[in-house]
Amino acid sequence: MAIVFAKAPGKIILFGEHAVVYGQPAIAIPVNKVSATARVIPNPEALTGGVRVQAPDIMLDSDLANLAEDHPIAIAARLSIKAAAVKQVPGIILQISSTIPMSAGMGSSAAISIAIIRALSDFFGAPLSADQVSSIAYEVEKFQHGTPSGIDNNVIAHQKPVYFIRDKPIEHLDIEQPTYWVIADSGEKTPTRETVSEVRKLYDSDPESYQECFNQIGEITRNARESLIKGSIAKLGQLMDENQRLLEQINISSPSLDNLITAAKIAGALGAKLSGGGRGGNIIALASPDNLEQIGSALINAGAKRVITTILNRWRT
Repeated sequence: MAIVFAKAPGKIILFGEHAVVYGQPAIAIPVNKVSATARVIPNPEALTGGVRVQAPDIMLDSDLANLAEDHPIAIAARLSIKAAAVKQVPGIILQISSTIPMSAGMGSSAAISIAIIRALSDFFGAPLSADQVSSIAYEVEKFQHGTPSGIDNNVIAHQKPVYFIRDKPIEHLDIEQPTYWVIADSGEKTPTRETVSEVRKLYDSDPESYQECFNQIGEITRNARESLIKGSIAKLGQLMDENQRLLEQINISSPSLDNLITAAKIAGALGAKLSGGGRGGNIIALASPDNLEQIGSALINAGAKRVITTILNRWRT
């Protein structure tokens, strides 16, 4: 049998993080400059059913059977094998690598799961639809993040810009004009599960106030949807700044994120905000074609550990 491999991109949330967990919309786009890769290599020397898992990035080299039941890679692999309805698993090596920053709000865990799911299902001759892949990846996400919104697995599995409301049909956005973005990694790693849990505690302490904050973020996101489609960058930047102020109110920003946001704005960004779980991870800045590189350089000078520039091109569903 031939070697099979699959890739899955990163993602970035433009609007609606945290509020999406409480019924509000969010907008996210794939980021193809970073990705997770899974390779399935036949291993005829192994016993039938012998799956060797190798992930050098996290120094993992183990038989699947020896991984804990709640290990995310093990969950993704076992659910993939179950979905493929394989009666007898041949000896294989599952190799995993990723260029997506971990615990930085770019969907690293979902991308790794999706790469594994696609590679294994293709290897076993039972390819899955994007919806099926997303559904399996969501099960893995629940083990890692507790109460994930579902946005990561959806945008990465479909590899399209999405307007997402939890428990409602996903909407892929038709993009009429390109927009230019700069993503900067603060270098601080805060697992999404932690910030989601902290925000839940705050919400439970004062549901009325926090729901009002989430409602405001939802309204910003609804307005941003049309601005993103039309490429109305002045309005889009204004909405990003408003969203950031509300995220600061729920205490998920940090001095390093605030510093990067300020640096991006001084360098000419039309808007800038944190993206993802917060208290670390990334900020995202809206640029123009003329100042994309200038903003990136300013963010490096301000202490960003890594900068990624990406373009959301015209897209028709």
